[in-house]
Amino acid sequence: MFKITYESIVLEKYDSLARIIFNRPEKLNAISSTMSIEIKRAFSELASDDRIRTVVVTGNPRIREKDGRQEIRHCFSVGCDLSEAAAVEPITEMIAEFGKPVIAMINGYAFGGGYEIALACDFIIASDNAEIGMPEIKRGLMPGWGGTQRLPRRIGAARAKWMIFTGDTVNGAEAAAIGLVDWLVKREELDQFVTGLALKIASGPPLGLAKIKETIDTGIGKDLPEALKIEQEALKFLLQTEDFREGINAFMEKRNPNWKGR
Repeated sequence: MFKITYESIVLEKYDSLARIIFNRPEKLNAISSTMSIEIKRAFSELASDDRIRTVVVTGNPRIREKDGRQEIRHCFSVGCDLSEAAAVEPITEMIAEFGKPVIAMINGYAFGGGYEIALACDFIIASDNAEIGMPEIKRGLMPGWGGTQRLPRRIGAARAKWMIFTGDTVNGAEAAAIGLVDWLVKREELDQFVTGLALKIASGPPLGLAKIKETIDTGIGKDLPEALKIEQEALKFLLQTEDFREGINAFMEKRNPNWKGR
């Protein structure tokens, strides 16, 4: 494993898988200006690393000693650090446009900008102790990292308005029931589940994965005839790649393919 500890995040690489871990646990991983810059830097590094094919985004828990015992508060991120909100760079569009699959792993709190980061990922997988909410209205604000647009597309306009108008939070079971997350997993099984899915995706051809992500994300906002044209252009591109020929050869020879990303 290769590991870089920044000031407010940790970047880990395991073969074809990378993890970006929010690491301000004393602030429940609130996104500071430094943290936003470091997240961008980490994604930029991973974009140019051909070995990395899938990225997991998660957060470290806050651990405190209380009455002689450890008190653990699990947290993805409680959103933008309001003490320096004006200086925090938006990062969700960069994540959404990242050319490799990204999985948000939510263990505990995911509020405001923290959940908006998850919305920008390709999948959201949460533990059964997750708590999700958009509390900006309670501070006289509104979501500004895509929440007013991505949340209605995920759960419908009425439910999105309810969450954003009231600032109410929902637990893991309700989040799964209304579509705020894609999978709900027992807390003790979360890491294993996410790692397994990430590695399974990473075993695919990188050009194919990138084209699929680009085609779905671009086509979903188009009318069907135009979206189908986008799909056909992507398929034509993949038919000319070395990875396509390798996939055919591997199938014929009954072996695992050796993807080159070419």
